[in-house]
Amino acid sequence: MSADDLVIRAAVPGDAALVVQFIAELAEYEKLSHEAKAKEADIARDLFGDQPRVFCEIAEWQGKPVGFTLWFYTYSSFQGRQGMWLEDLYVDPTMRGKGIGKALLVNLARRCVAEGLGRFEWWVLDWNEPSIEFYKSQGGVMQDEWTKVRIDGEALLALGKP
Repeated sequence: MSADDLVIRAAVPGDAALVVQFIAELAEYEKLSHEAKAKEADIARDLFGDQPRVFCEIAEWQGKPVGFTLWFYTYSSFQGRQGMWLEDLYVDPTMRGKGIGKALLVNLARRCVAEGLGRFEWWVLDWNEPSIEFYKSQGGVMQDEWTKVRIDGEALLALGKP
């Protein structure tokens, strides 16, 4: 890979449809298409509104979009510092093995270091051995002692009812 082949850039408002497309492709790969409900308007609102709370970078290979990251800031009360949560990292399957995924991770890690963030975290599905091995090779440590908790849909409405 030459430096001219890969460019990582911040997403811009015209990228909302592309981001939705990448989300759909990632959801299909993860066998979670039934959960991918984000629409272009949702992405445009949350990434490019007056006060964005989520951020996105696009990876372009020779000028063609081939992947993305979607992330947001977190906070660790134990560290007393902000961190970064990587919600999505996706590279087109035909473009894997070219260092694009690593470049996307490095890009965000550099941002964490530059901003003095204390953590860089994300989930990986337990069956996704290629990704698990990739993340481990980059210094990732699996946090097996934690169990994810989620409340959504009717349960969230019931819990949040006034």
